Amino acid sequence: MSLVALQAMTPGAIADSFNSSRQTISKHIQILTECQLLKQEQTGREIYYHFNPNKMKEIAEWLLPFAKLWDDRFNKLETIMKNYKSKK
Repeated sequence: MSLVALQAMTPGAIADSFNSSRQTISKHIQILTECQLLKQEQTGREIYYHFNPNKMKEIAEWLLPFAKLWDDRFNKLETIMKNYKSKK
C-alpha cells in the first residue's frame, strides 16, 4: 500500500519490491482491488495501480471503535500488572 500511495505502479514494479512470487503479489493486488483500496488504470498495454485514500479513510473510521476497545483492554491489563507488581 505504501508503495502505490507514493506513485501509480504496474504489477511487475510492485512485485519487484518484494521477495515473493509474482503470483502471490498478483493475488494481493486482486484482493486490494476488490476491496477498493487500489484502483486500476490502463494506459496502453500497461495497467497501473493507484492507492484509493477515500477507501482507507472509510476503513479507518470503521476500525475506530475497535481501537478504543483494545486501548481500554490494554489499559486494564496495565493496571492489573501494576497492582500485581506492587503486591510482590
